[in-house]
Amino acid sequence: MRAAPALAWGRLGLVLWMTACRSADDGRTHEPGAPHDETDRVRTEAQSASTTASQRRAVPAPESAGKAAEAGTRQYARRRHRLVERLAAEGIRDPRVLAALRKVPRHELVPADLRDAAYQDRPLPIGDGQTISQPAVVALMTELADIRPTDRVLEVGTGSGYQAAVLAELTDAVYTIEILPDLAARARRDLTRLGYADRIRFRVGDGHAGWPEAAPFDAIVVTAAPQTVPVRLKRQLAIGGRLVIPVGGSRRQRLKKIVRTAEGFDERDVLVVLFVPMVSGEAEGRSEP
Repeated sequence: MRAAPALAWGRLGLVLWMTACRSADDGRTHEPGAPHDETDRVRTEAQSASTTASQRRAVPAPESAGKAAEAGTRQYARRRHRLVERLAAEGIRDPRVLAALRKVPRHELVPADLRDAAYQDRPLPIGDGQTISQPAVVALMTELADIRPTDRVLEVGTGSGYQAAVLAELTDAVYTIEILPDLAARARRDLTRLGYADRIRFRVGDGHAGWPEAAPFDAIVVTAAPQTVPVRLKRQLAIGGRLVIPVGGSRRQRLKKIVRTAEGFDERDVLVVLFVPMVSGEAEGRSEP
């Protein structure tokens, strides 16, 4: 197995590549996403870590609920900034991506019982057999997509809404598709509550089909793994557009970056990853304003 693509991303790529290989080889699926039958174990481990962190804290009881909420917000912000500092030290270089990660409150997009684990660099279960991606993976995929302020961006796999929120910090034109209606509805509620609704358009449907009436896209980010690259997604790229997508079976995939050129498509493997499989559905997508 070639390690060169991972080494191109320095320490971050090497860590992700080694973790994905180790997880696939021994049957564990921590990084960067856990398949459906592993989410209970991931939840148990995250809850245990969250409980331990809570027990370690010796913060005096606040005088009011308002003060408690304010203290909690500051604490989450400190954890978020420490996480971003680690990602920068491990190889994320784009200052726009780092700034976006500092702004998006990941703890608001995970189940309440896992909030204390929100700023660990690991995936967490979000229900329906799905996970919120590891922050390092979100950072890497966003950096690969090279989002500019005027770009039109498609995300396939809304999930918790975390990746969509990060993209929305970089451009005002984000389109996101989720095939699971309950998950889509929850993400839309959370992103609206956090103030992203005017920058994100939502659709419930099969991500393999993309969003043809909104194409072409300057970037497409796919957060689940199809067996092969969906041709319809490639065709919805603008010239110069970037598609960042994990591709492969349920045990191991390759994260790919595909750029559309006037002559065709330039494709390269970045590193080994492990994502939940990309679900396919028969019904056409329904857009929601």
